Amino acid sequence: MKIDYRETTNDLLKRIDIHSQYGSNNIDEWMLKIINLQKGMNILDVGCGAGKQCFSYHKYLGGDAIITGGDVNEELLDKAKSENLRLKTNIKFISLDFNKIFPLEPNQFDFESCCFAIYYAEDIPFTIREMHRVLKTGGRLFTSGPMPENKQMFYDIIREATGKVIPPMPGSSRYSTQILSAMKSTFSMVDIEIFENPLVFDSVEPFLAYTRASLSEDRKLWGSFFQSKDDFEKIMDSIHHVSSKWLDRDGKLVMKKVVGGFIATK
Repeated sequence: MKIDYRETTNDLLKRIDIHSQYGSNNIDEWMLKIINLQKGMNILDVGCGAGKQCFSYHKYLGGDAIITGGDVNEELLDKAKSENLRLKTNIKFISLDFNKIFPLEPNQFDFESCCFAIYYAEDIPFTIREMHRVLKTGGRLFTSGPMPENKQMFYDIIREATGKVIPPMPGSSRYSTQILSAMKSTFSMVDIEIFENPLVFDSVEPFLAYTRASLSEDRKLWGSFFQSKDDFEKIMDSIHHVSSKWLDRDGKLVMKKVVGGFIATK
């Protein structure tokens, strides 16, 4: 299934920043704890974006690893390469489209990750097979993505503000079903870990900033909501009104992120 989606750099970074500021739990610490990286590993991060995971791995391992990050978004890759130069690390960043055969030899990586990206694959079994192909025997793949119960308050407020049906989101509608099934069919073993992180907002402004970034990252996902160029701001005004009402009623807005971490072994 082709998903007409491309997250913009600014919207992605805005959401990451809000997670960092308002979340009570650290997803990077959770991830590093469960994936058990070892020094000397050959690591690939698929859908690396601006390199966040790659730099996290490099820091955690003290630079003692071969790390490659691949992404299809050249703007994000440029940011990753610039940060790589600033930090003077030896991370390699390459152009990689996970809808095509990876430009990589088989059986070379000890560990591979794909964080909050795999559910945009056009052909999930194909992409999972490519991830499997480039891993060594005994190598592991870690993926992360939203579970069906992820950020329900966000959707409830939008539903109340618009009176519209929320369109299926590629993550929560595909991750715990199609992706997990494909991983179990391809790999010898798959373990499931769950991460929960309440984002607590004492004012509506950060929630609105998160919502604006989420809705504008690609309006094609929300196509039924926008019939004219003026609809976006009208909808944001309605969301502002409803979220302010919820804040007055409850004293705070709590949006719980629920993320699944799937660890597959070849």
